[in-house]
Amino acid sequence: MRIVEITDLADVRVSVYASLTEAQLRNRLHQDEGVFIAESPKVIGVALDAGYEPLSMLCERRHIEGDAAPLLARCREDIEVFTGSRELLAGLTGYKLTRGVLCAMRRPQPKALESVCRDARRVVVIDGVVDTTNIGAIFRSAAALGTDAVLVTTTSCDPLNRRAVRVSMGSVFLVPWTWASSGYQDELRRLGFKTAALALTDDSVSIDDPRLDSEHRLAMIMGTEGDGLEHDTIAAADYTVKIPMSHSVDSLNVAAAAAVAMWQLRVK
Repeated sequence: MRIVEITDLADVRVSVYASLTEAQLRNRLHQDEGVFIAESPKVIGVALDAGYEPLSMLCERRHIEGDAAPLLARCREDIEVFTGSRELLAGLTGYKLTRGVLCAMRRPQPKALESVCRDARRVVVIDGVVDTTNIGAIFRSAAALGTDAVLVTTTSCDPLNRRAVRVSMGSVFLVPWTWASSGYQDELRRLGFKTAALALTDDSVSIDDPRLDSEHRLAMIMGTEGDGLEHDTIAAADYTVKIPMSHSVDSLNVAAAAAVAMWQLRVK
């Protein structure tokens, strides 16, 4: 490894950690050059286990032979490790580092929807969800509850956003996922899926309706935090599904609703 001491917050070598926006990191124009940031040894370790490529690390010097040591042992020998005082690094990132280690990693090429869903029986579609915390929480539930794949519409937040990755505790690296176009329901049907839109309508069936459990391949569609799913999305679905509520509560947060749906509709 190459240890690089940082003394200036404006050092361009650490701009990936300090000054680039999420959109710049993602680099939509050149997907092969895209980068994302993973935080904490545990999350970085999960990413390495999943085959993600580390480009550089940023940590306090004491972590180079501490928390970061097992991670660095798994990286190529010429990886750059940027380091500096705790005060400097806090100024660079805007906050005290999570357990002292950040890692810039290569963003993978997007996969085709068909390849992600080929062997799946239960899929979650994240449609228009823009809160990074909700994205991370949905991925964590998907991994924990045995969902086979996640589709994310381009109107949703990036699952490799720094906060989304952190909230997911690295689960975003464990579940196959890809971006979905506006015609995703047609694509899913061609693959043999029935679609279930989670929404409150006069025609909604309860989430414990036995017809849902009997579907061999089912895609659960979760909508945006405020207005929910678009009318056209609901109308195009094979089922409209609701979670029964008590005590005059009208609905759950999208991340909580997704967890309930994934558990109830899992392959049993």
